[in-house]
Amino acid sequence: MKKCFTLLALVCATAAQAHVTLDTASATAGTYQKLAFRVGHGCDGKATTGLTVTLPEGASHAKPMPKAGWNIAITDSGALHEISWKGGALPDAYFDEFVMQVKLSGEPGKLYFRIVQECGKVSVAWDEIAGEKMKAPAPVLDVLPAPAGVPQHVH
Repeated sequence: MKKCFTLLALVCATAAQAHVTLDTASATAGTYQKLAFRVGHGCDGKATTGLTVTLPEGASHAKPMPKAGWNIAITDSGALHEISWKGGALPDAYFDEFVMQVKLSGEPGKLYFRIVQECGKVSVAWDEIAGEKMKAPAPVLDVLPAPAGVPQHVH
């Protein structure tokens, strides 16, 4: 019986690392929040060479954290707000995090971050928002109401 639980835990852990995920499930509305997007694998065995995060409405003032060996590009034109890391190489056998800070609006709700993971000439869009058996779900952050009396401009 113990072997079954160990095997189940390994299968669940592998499945949990199979997508680009956020390191935190929730945050408080109206605050600055550090977001770490975890990349658990490459694309069909190929190394990850780029990651682009599209910010949803409700997340603004993004500041990416530099990564050694990676170039950062910030696109902020009208409704499109993206942060990209490119030029590095994250082998399929390893995981890493791509980190940014964003300002959350004062509105509670779910924020979906659309991701494009590049592996050389191949790319995977992690952008599915609704459905039961999603193959490429977008990372989601549950923005919770700010408690009464708590300042909302925390850095």
